[in-house]
Amino acid sequence: MPGSTAMDQFRDDPPPLPAEKITLPTRGWRIDPRKAIAATAVCWTGFGTVTWLVHHNRTALIDRAGLMFWRSGADNAPIGSPALLEALCDMTALGGTLVLTLMVIGASVALLFLKLRREAVLMVITALTGTAAATTAKLLVGRPRPEIVPHLTYAGGNSFPSGHSFNSAMIYVAIALAFATLSARESVRLTIIAAALALSALIAVSRV
Repeated sequence: MPGSTAMDQFRDDPPPLPAEKITLPTRGWRIDPRKAIAATAVCWTGFGTVTWLVHHNRTALIDRAGLMFWRSGADNAPIGSPALLEALCDMTALGGTLVLTLMVIGASVALLFLKLRREAVLMVITALTGTAAATTAKLLVGRPRPEIVPHLTYAGGNSFPSGHSFNSAMIYVAIALAFATLSARESVRLTIIAAALALSALIAVSRV
């Protein structure tokens, strides 16, 4: 306006917005160490039993039945439409090394931003030790991949334990447990963990 001064213009300016405040979530739940030890003992006992059976060639009938269940005809063609086969290939890709590595990095960074350093460190340790355990088992068992039917996607190295199945269960469940600590509601925690278990199971089935 004519005749207005710099002071008048300053008074007409809107006041500055208040600084944004971000409230980080707190831990609403922590895994009971006794339950964690019990679950670990059960899982490793089961894994050890299956490893012994595979190493002593006690699973040949189960292997053939499982692979042939998804095939038909004299040429052992896979059952299902091309769209289904493409979906299975996409599902199995979720257990690939690159995808799982990116998931661990992304989840760890997110946990650090949320000030959940303990969960981030435990996740990285889980990923490293689990991968080392799977690689060691592959070398010790030395089981070649079955050539009963043609493979729908590339699969290299020894077949037991399945890197996709083992690592997917390890990583996705570890991520679910880490982020489940943010909720105090049991229903929310169970939903997150159940989703990770379902995803791991689908990846395992897609490998067959």
